[in-house]
Amino acid sequence: MTQFASDVDAANALAGAYKKLKSEISKVVIGQDEVVRQVLTALFCQGHSLLVGVPGLAKTLLVHTIANALDLEFKRIQFTPDLMPSDIVGAETMDRERNFKFVRGPVFANVLLADEINRTPPKTQAALLESMQEYAVTIAGQRYELPRPFFVLATQNPIEQEGTYPLPEAQLDRFMFNIKLDYPSFREEVEVVKSTTSDESRKTDRVLTGSEITYYQHLVRRVPVADNVVEYAVGLANKTRPGVINSSQIAKDYLEWGAGPRASQYLVMGAKCNALLNGKYSPDIEDVQAVAKPVLRHRIVRNFKAEADGIGVDDLIEKII
Repeated sequence: MTQFASDVDAANALAGAYKKLKSEISKVVIGQDEVVRQVLTALFCQGHSLLVGVPGLAKTLLVHTIANALDLEFKRIQFTPDLMPSDIVGAETMDRERNFKFVRGPVFANVLLADEINRTPPKTQAALLESMQEYAVTIAGQRYELPRPFFVLATQNPIEQEGTYPLPEAQLDRFMFNIKLDYPSFREEVEVVKSTTSDESRKTDRVLTGSEITYYQHLVRRVPVADNVVEYAVGLANKTRPGVINSSQIAKDYLEWGAGPRASQYLVMGAKCNALLNGKYSPDIEDVQAVAKPVLRHRIVRNFKAEADGIGVDDLIEKII
């Protein structure tokens, strides 16, 4: 896809496409504007997202609607304690002629919704996380590439933790964003109830194709970034690390563990995309700050003092910023 005369024209087209996407998604998903923005930002950065929210906040509807608006193949896996790795990636089976053939699992899609990922044991979690990192699966020594673009949206329920297998920090680090879904406002909830209890069906028009998304993903990587913005992003990640020279007092007092280098990379990538979606051609410090919470909230670990004092992760990130 090379119909643009320059990257500036392509950047303008991306900003326009983003406005259309928001408009189409809002036909079905009421409210959640910031959540939609963060999901699309991660998509254009070739990143995966973890959606955390109580049941009934339209997480599945949101993902399905985005996939439809982007003309992408969508598949959903409901994670349960008895789910096996082969239920995700597929397995070799024997046909009538006694030849082995590979039957592809649901991971072979453009958008994969991993519903309640923390309800399945670590071995099955690892099968999905390998696909996220490698964009491929290996079965019986044979490597199978996943379709591009490939985007995982995993959901987690913050309550009802009985019978769950929480993702370790090292595996959480594979997700670019940890996106927090809150309850809708009173007005938004009135609109939700009206639309879902009527006979009216709402459909989205397709705005972007898979090849266009892949083009824009490369465009985001070509966005120039000033050194001071990169240094700010790296400095922000450093401030979360207790015990290092540039650590903040907040980290020393309230954090057990800080964000690794991948956080710095995602802060810069997220800032690049945030700038493009706002119609700018290069990010500034405000763009880094705009993506700081979803990038950092699953990469820092509070200590006992923070938990005892009731200080949340988002509060700590705000103080560090």
